[in-house]
Amino acid sequence: MWFLFALLSAIFAAFTSILAKLGIDGVNSNLATAIRTVVVVLMAWLMVFLTGTQNGISSISKRSWLFLILSGLATGASWLCYYKALQIGQASKVAPVDKFSIVITLILAFVILKEPVSLKSMIGCLLITAGTFVMIL
Repeated sequence: MWFLFALLSAIFAAFTSILAKLGIDGVNSNLATAIRTVVVVLMAWLMVFLTGTQNGISSISKRSWLFLILSGLATGASWLCYYKALQIGQASKVAPVDKFSIVITLILAFVILKEPVSLKSMIGCLLITAGTFVMIL
């Protein structure tokens, strides 16, 4: 089931790039990011209430709050940079560089989370890195 959700995420992310590039024409990238963020916030809270999970807020630990807030700040910074890059660059070049986050995530997972690194993962990272550079040249 995780693969289906991951695949859907990739599909929606692809549409995000195209729709954002179409929508950002003549719009300040920070304003565009703010509009997108409001939509995401409304959609996320709608899902919380539709699934009845709003009562779980009180049981979130301080540690979880800290890391969720930091994750939110990282997401905001990522989106602001992404929209600025989309505004001044081609979506077909911006998206591959953005997806280079896969390689960075694997490195951080190894360093911070102490997740194991396999030969397969290392080869995949090298291929993604090479593919990213081929696509942006």
